[in-house]
Amino acid sequence: MTASVPLPRSTPEEQGIPSSAITGFITAADTTLDSLNSFMLLRHGFVVAEGWWHPYAAEHPHMMFSVSKSFTSTAVGLAIEDGLLTLDDHVVDLLTDDLPPDPSERLRRLTVRHLLTMSSGHAVDTATLGTGGLPDAGWVRSILATPLEFEPGTRFVYNSGATHLLAAILTRLTGERLLDYLTPRLLEPLGIRNATWEQSPEGVDAGGWGLNITTEDLALFGQLLLQRGEWNGRQLVPAAWIDEATALQIDTTPTQVNTDWVAGYAYQYWRNSVGGFRADGAFGNFAIVLPELDAVVVLTSSLPDAQPALDLVWEHLLPALGEQALPANPADAATLKMTLRRLEIWTPQGASTSPAAARVDGIRFVFDSAELSDLTLSGNTITSTRNGLTQSLPFGEDDWETSPAGPVAAAGAWTAPDTLVIRSCLFTGPWTETLKLTFGENTVELESSLNVSFDEMVPLRLTGRAA
Repeated sequence: MTASVPLPRSTPEEQGIPSSAITGFITAADTTLDSLNSFMLLRHGFVVAEGWWHPYAAEHPHMMFSVSKSFTSTAVGLAIEDGLLTLDDHVVDLLTDDLPPDPSERLRRLTVRHLLTMSSGHAVDTATLGTGGLPDAGWVRSILATPLEFEPGTRFVYNSGATHLLAAILTRLTGERLLDYLTPRLLEPLGIRNATWEQSPEGVDAGGWGLNITTEDLALFGQLLLQRGEWNGRQLVPAAWIDEATALQIDTTPTQVNTDWVAGYAYQYWRNSVGGFRADGAFGNFAIVLPELDAVVVLTSSLPDAQPALDLVWEHLLPALGEQALPANPADAATLKMTLRRLEIWTPQGASTSPAAARVDGIRFVFDSAELSDLTLSGNTITSTRNGLTQSLPFGEDDWETSPAGPVAAAGAWTAPDTLVIRSCLFTGPWTETLKLTFGENTVELESSLNVSFDEMVPLRLTGRAA
């Protein structure tokens, strides 16, 4: 569900932006990026352009990844306003039940401010602990037990575990989960409904990741930040906190290389190379706030490298944000409207059927792999058993077909007489899998690849035989 009271809409020209510039941005993104999932441009408080790449849609929540951190930062600001803590409170005094037996002197000096600025003193992201994930229980204890290699406050190291400690601190102080604390103070006044947040086994919201909201929900948050916490005549978040939380707080150049990640870090926000700041999540999920231009740009994406998406925003949209309203341009407005209406993630192109289709229809192919044990093609449905779980996935012919079993859509085509390519998309997140099946006499050669991953992307290649 989208926000109950959506943001007001306007035309680009009414807000000083040529429609052609937005069309140029979309065209460049479609040509060079694989791919954006959604886009929303706000100017002077109005949505002037919005679009979703099918099968993504306005009503679908999206995994926000580290955009979640900016919501956690806002909760810290609210808790400070409520008198529950200060920036200079020590973590050892706030999480006493989860400390190691003999806390180090560096750990004793760790403060809330250090967690907010990713300068906790850890040498690695403690959300992974260098081994691929936190244990099933005791996330907070595991993070606090990780040695601090540096003096807190002296070195920036991106650390989602630090944000989880903030979520744990807020949970201890408020007696409720982070999402519940934010709901009456922030989410409900903004009109954000049905937000969800991943939790640790101990029941603490992840804080640094795991928030799921819609594109417009993120736009509402971005506009609130632009308005320095004021909303419909109410000061939801102290303006002074917004100013401090989004200002440059620590140098990031020792550990970052991309242009828009060396511009510095705030309290769970990144600074932009062109000015302003952004809530920033993996694979190109952004609420880009540009106070000097009175604009917000929201993107959700499936990008292994998000810098090119920001580059396109700077190249195409920033120069187009004029100071005065422009005359209406019906032709350019119509072109933009049509461009936004036709957005779609690419699908395999080829024939709808093949002589091989009838030959292999209904045959169960088995694989010597725990990851994928069997596969059957029946018409336009592929059924497979992966890691012990059997699922059926219908796929459209050169078009996306949504599965009745969950938020997944798939499209397929015969790209050669013996080769079927199926692309499936999780349209509440960034992941798309491309499955290539090449059928022999009694065999099938399978190749599976993902578009993005937190791990090294190595295609899965298997040979299956007819059962």
